[in-house]
Amino acid sequence: MTKTFLKNKTFLIFRILALMIIIVAIFAPVFAGGIDPTEGNLMDAILPPSDTHIFGTDKMGRDIFARVIYGSRISLSASFAVVAIVTLIGTFLGIISGYFGGVVDAVIMRIADMMIAFPGLVLAMAVAGILGASIRNAVIAISIVTWPKYARLARSLVMKIRHRDYVAAAVVTGSKTPYILWRYMLPNTLPTIIITAATDIGSMMLELAALSFLGMGATPPAAEWGLMLSEGRAYMQSAPWLMIFPGLAIFITVVVFNMLGDSLRDILDPKNE
Repeated sequence: MTKTFLKNKTFLIFRILALMIIIVAIFAPVFAGGIDPTEGNLMDAILPPSDTHIFGTDKMGRDIFARVIYGSRISLSASFAVVAIVTLIGTFLGIISGYFGGVVDAVIMRIADMMIAFPGLVLAMAVAGILGASIRNAVIAISIVTWPKYARLARSLVMKIRHRDYVAAAVVTGSKTPYILWRYMLPNTLPTIIITAATDIGSMMLELAALSFLGMGATPPAAEWGLMLSEGRAYMQSAPWLMIFPGLAIFITVVVFNMLGDSLRDILDPKNE
């Protein structure tokens, strides 16, 4: 498996790019040159890119470059949090549903069906609107509407092996249910779940940026890419750099993590073995 990872050049390239983005987020103060992304000077408002401010400044005189760099922290951490939450909750509920079946399966799947019946982003907007605008509530809202996807996926994978001979043998020999779930059910779902989670990082980042753009995610003066786009749309024609640079940051990051997820799928997908 290690050799397979090393041989896949696409995976290596995008893994390096993803690590670079993560390093920029971790060491944002260093890459931003010590500039405070929330500190502005109205005398420097709406300045075009220059040697002093390479990405220009916004309406409050804040440095766009520093805000883009610091924005990677919020966008990445929030996206990773959403993916982690929906993966854990969805996989757990899916395994329980697929293994036990009956009433447990019916209850969990009917709840999942109700969630899936609504357009995801619309439901997330409704939940975020009820909870109030904040990046934490945006994470909660997107997690609430996304976990059914993982639950249904894990359930379908568990149901494929639920009646296999080795599972029946484990039951006959007195293995406890938690052991069977941990030893047999979870390992069979993990490769597909990991692939799905990796490919969802980019889409989760877009959804979080969308909520912030609509005023239901990060709130001022936070340096968050979706919020920066929202603040810059009023100056789209007179100061396009307010939207160009955060938009490019979103585009590049989403492409890198999408390609990383695709290359990981090529490696881990049993169909490609």
